[in-house]
Amino acid sequence: MFFNKSEEEIELLRRCNLLVSETLGILARYISPGISTLELDRMAEEYIADNGARPAFKGYNGFPATLCTSVNEAVVHGIPSDVELREGDIVSVDCGVIIDGYYGDSAFTFPVGEISSDVKRLLEYTRRSLEAGVGAALVGNRVGDISYAVQSVAESGGYTVVRELVGHGIGRRLHESPEVPNFGKRGTGPKLKQGMVICIEPMINMGKRQTTLGDDGWTVKTSDGMVSAHFEYAVAIGKESADVLTTFEYIDEVLNKR
Repeated sequence: MFFNKSEEEIELLRRCNLLVSETLGILARYISPGISTLELDRMAEEYIADNGARPAFKGYNGFPATLCTSVNEAVVHGIPSDVELREGDIVSVDCGVIIDGYYGDSAFTFPVGEISSDVKRLLEYTRRSLEAGVGAALVGNRVGDISYAVQSVAESGGYTVVRELVGHGIGRRLHESPEVPNFGKRGTGPKLKQGMVICIEPMINMGKRQTTLGDDGWTVKTSDGMVSAHFEYAVAIGKESADVLTTFEYIDEVLNKR
């Protein structure tokens, strides 16, 4: 079942996702060598609460934290810890909030200090693949058109697409139908309709596409230990262009000053 949203609901979802965007923008100021992901988690939880919202991930299926913080070879669902980030790391920070029963959800992979040109290129292609997916999120298209767009850009850079994890619908639940894979064929899958709101979230690996589950039961890692990048937007399906409910403007403003 697909949960199409009214214009009023989409505006509430925009508010949720704007708060997530602002939270990630705040964290961007502090992500540098020497900070721990647990410190970032505390900052995020405090900012979300100060803005009248609740963390969406904390307690979700037993997850213990506000953020998913996935470093280097960790793809997604990393648990914040007191281990400090180091120069040259990358960290995917995935954040969710709940406002008035509706959810926001977004992720951004941050460089920690100076990163290698190879890893920088991975981040660029992953973000580009997200934008390609957004370009296909149009009324009358199908989920497979989004999937194909993401996969095509990622693989054109020589990267691989994680297949065990997918994007999803979002609304009164964190994960709704339809699933949005990052690989697929054009013209396949559920038809995209006005009022659908989905999260598009490429998870792109430097090496092999296969993943393993860490000992903590949460952290998904690349099977070959090579780095992975992850970016996520919440998007309302549009007739002429998708309505992106997330913004990376706050993050870019910080990163571009460095």
